[in-house]
Amino acid sequence: MSAESSSAEYGLFIGGASLPSSRGDRRPVMDPATNRAIATTAVGGVDDARHAMEVADGAFRNSGWADDDGSRRARALGRLARLLEERAEAFAQLETTNMGKTLREAKGDIGYVVRTLDYVAGLADKIEGETIPVPGARLDYTLREPLGVTVHIAPWNYPLLLAIRSVAPALAAGNSVVLKPASLTPLTALKFAALTQEAGVPDGIFNVVVGPGGEVGETLVTDPRCRSVSFTGSGEVGQRIAELAARRIIPMTLELGGKSPVVVLPDADLDRAAKGIAFGIFGNAGQMCWAGSRLIVPDPIHEELVAKVAKIADGMKVGPGVESTSEMGPVVSKEQLERVVGFVEEARSAGATVVAGGQKIADPPLAEGNFLRPTVVTDVAPDHRVVREEVFGPVLSVLRYTSLDEAIRLANDTRYGLFAALWTRDLAQAHIVARQLEAGMVSINEPPTTFPQSPFGGYKESGIGFEQGRRVVEAYTRRKNVIVNLGSAKPKK
Repeated sequence: MSAESSSAEYGLFIGGASLPSSRGDRRPVMDPATNRAIATTAVGGVDDARHAMEVADGAFRNSGWADDDGSRRARALGRLARLLEERAEAFAQLETTNMGKTLREAKGDIGYVVRTLDYVAGLADKIEGETIPVPGARLDYTLREPLGVTVHIAPWNYPLLLAIRSVAPALAAGNSVVLKPASLTPLTALKFAALTQEAGVPDGIFNVVVGPGGEVGETLVTDPRCRSVSFTGSGEVGQRIAELAARRIIPMTLELGGKSPVVVLPDADLDRAAKGIAFGIFGNAGQMCWAGSRLIVPDPIHEELVAKVAKIADGMKVGPGVESTSEMGPVVSKEQLERVVGFVEEARSAGATVVAGGQKIADPPLAEGNFLRPTVVTDVAPDHRVVREEVFGPVLSVLRYTSLDEAIRLANDTRYGLFAALWTRDLAQAHIVARQLEAGMVSINEPPTTFPQSPFGGYKESGIGFEQGRRVVEAYTRRKNVIVNLGSAKPKK
């Protein structure tokens, strides 16, 4: 598989087959580095979403996928990992071409998906109940059973990684799956669907429907066969999904972004911190839910640290992700580029100082793409929009503090609580501060970092529930209690 051409055509993936949409609709998929079409996909609607749910429900009930001790599912997920590993280069090329991130980042993403599949495969045959002591001659025990059809709505910033992060444990638990990838970046999900057949996943257990969230997504969530929903994306859409799920009383996992603080203490190694800070905001062109977008720095080292980060920003090679020299690719679309630049211009108008970047790259050969210079903004008020709202671009806002209490207050002064970073040489202090940060994940002396075995989730408006970790499969099961009256013990003769 090489980079796609505009002649490449994809259908919906339902019941083990590539299908056109019921209305015959198609749309181009763009390369954000050139704003040219690289493929076309079928665009599903209400009827396609309902069809996918019907097929998934039938497969769940009739394929035997959920009927054994999990070893069949473990083997299938393991084979999926090996198949993806064999095709990792091709998948990374496609991810880069469709989403824009650098090839180095895309390779890391595909490697992470492989690790996730391997990790979850090891959990598939370890889904266990428990026995519970109760009074009298009784046996009380619990069972863990799959939910049924689970719906997964994935974002565009990590197209395959964030889809499979929830899909894999749902499959491991014995469920069938309907995945709705982001309309901007559906290609790797559709390619992955074909691998499920090679791996031995029964037809109808894994399905992919591309289409608009307001139509396809809402139809999937409100379908009576939907037994749970996992969503990663914006808070506004997450609230809508929560409303729809609440009406049907179905479980949900929502990961809704963040405005993550990076707190630097006065004793930090500034060179190391600067590199980590730059990685945490300019990686994936800042299009990360847990991007370290608010830098909180003590007054005495403010100028020195900002200068170090700005120097890294100014020196970064921005270019198409497929080029090996590129250190940051484009943002995903023209609309996203305009949104990010709007935040910077608004901050500048309010008196902020843009010490690095801040503008679209208008010079050839990048002028046709959605390229923005890595941006550092200082002299911003804590209540400014660029500090309060999720920009979802390579924009770092810098705040000053004069005491540790003030630093913690600034860090927690957000409606989000997904991630926080802390840089210091004093590890005792680090542990104390970590407990005071209102975030589901804290990295000490490291940029945003996670692993398939590490729980991933947030506080406050960053969402509900956690992905990843040893217990993630349980989220896609329901617990049943069984109590057996054994009768009175017979007297011995």
